[in-house]
Amino acid sequence: MRIARVLTRLNLGGPARQVLASDPLLCVRGHELVVFAGEPEPGEGDLFDALRERGVDARRVPGLARGWSVAGDLRARRFLRRELEDWGPQVLHTHASKAGALGRTAVRRMSGVARVHTFHGHVLEGYFGAGISRGLAALERRLARETDRVVAVSHATADDLVRLGITAEEKLVVIPPGIDLEPFLALERRCGALRALLGAAAEVFLVGVVGRLAEVKRPEWALEVLELLGARHPSLQVVFVGDGELRGLLERRIRALPGELRSRAHLVGALPDMPAVLSELDALLLTSRSEGLPVALIEAGAAGLPVVATRVGGVPEIVAEERTGLLGDTPDELAFALSKLIEAPDQARAMGSRARLRVASRHGAVALAERLERLYTAVVQERACVS
Repeated sequence: MRIARVLTRLNLGGPARQVLASDPLLCVRGHELVVFAGEPEPGEGDLFDALRERGVDARRVPGLARGWSVAGDLRARRFLRRELEDWGPQVLHTHASKAGALGRTAVRRMSGVARVHTFHGHVLEGYFGAGISRGLAALERRLARETDRVVAVSHATADDLVRLGITAEEKLVVIPPGIDLEPFLALERRCGALRALLGAAAEVFLVGVVGRLAEVKRPEWALEVLELLGARHPSLQVVFVGDGELRGLLERRIRALPGELRSRAHLVGALPDMPAVLSELDALLLTSRSEGLPVALIEAGAAGLPVVATRVGGVPEIVAEERTGLLGDTPDELAFALSKLIEAPDQARAMGSRARLRVASRHGAVALAERLERLYTAVVQERACVS
């Protein structure tokens, strides 16, 4: 099959990591793929060249970037329309709102193209005011009507899409994320470059907050957790691995921490070698107020790390509470959960071991490639029958 993928950017986030894992395997299986993506934001990292190095045809889309821009979006849609009409894919697979809107409208004149769109979570409620949320939902409903399959990365996201009336049940399919797990499954705990950078000795209990420093991720909650536990657990330190618009806020919040706590919170920016990072952590902390199914939790599980996370979106579908991690709804609850891990290291290690087994069986690159291949085959066959 000829398959086109459209993403807003190939940063270090979950959608790009999944493309990097599955698409080289689809190429090996004999499919032709072209991945279209815009430019990442400063500090986000970029997997564009890594995708090309693995044999996938990746192309930059002029004007395509996060956030809405009339001139940039029109330029991006014209580019996509020209490229897609010239190449003639059988499947167009778009990811997230911006790329989903531009990609699907670009192929409206191409009746033979099967359309697939993935929601990696959504921003349809709780992000914007009521008027903007209604407008976004109306746009997604219109686009869903001309889409052959709508993919959700978790059952929680799928339930939201049905509840909000975005798409009918018969068009909806759940495909959980998959990544290349081998570098994570092979890890053993060590003290390396990250701890050396932080000045964190082996006995430090180092908790990672991994991901974009964005409002939806609520990274400031991690500092509240540190304040709640700092006196009781003097070995606890927190490191933020990622970048984004809240970096300045976090820098100010860290400077405002009392006394020696300031030296126990670290901002290191986006780091490309996640296996190396996770090998030096003792636990992962996720504080988001909304998620689809976070790839960071998959990576942590494969690395054998217990996690403490907010009970949002698809998080409970990957974190088996009390078995592979602990869940909470407030900073107090997250602090209590993290304290339990620090005080019971044997139980924490057992949770990490169970997480590794759970993730290995469900979220590998091969599993994702096979699920996508079955989906693409089905929608191409359906289009052929209609025509």
